[in-house]
Amino acid sequence: MIDSVNEADYPRLLEVWESAVKSTHDFLKIEDFEFYKSQMPTYFAHLKVYAYKDEQGSIRGFLGVADSKIEMLFVDDAFRGTGIGKILMNFAINELKIDKVDVNEQNEQALGFYHRLGFKVVKRSACDEEGKDYPILHLERSDSVKKK
Repeated sequence: MIDSVNEADYPRLLEVWESAVKSTHDFLKIEDFEFYKSQMPTYFAHLKVYAYKDEQGSIRGFLGVADSKIEMLFVDDAFRGTGIGKILMNFAINELKIDKVDVNEQNEQALGFYHRLGFKVVKRSACDEEGKDYPILHLERSDSVKKK
């Protein structure tokens, strides 16, 4: 089930984020990991965040969106590969009409995931939005790219 979240869910979202990032972002420096971790509640507050909850109501993954862009998508490492990411993406694409996402260039697993869902790289930035030295690939769904 996908449901919107509130501030009371932030601690669990942070746990999911930490689990996911530790298993997929091995390129992050420790001090940058700690910086982003400290910023996550602020990021959450500026996004519309939706969580995937299991039958018991436990959050297993989430996505944060703004306008027509996915700003974050994370699945608890213990549940990666079970289809939760795809369920969240299908929700974003079909229900929220999202057609853009950014991904760290070094995160090849995520890049492959987005490619399989029809996203294509349209631009590259040398640094992330915090000005840190992590290149970002800006992706759009193929349908959107064709319309331009």
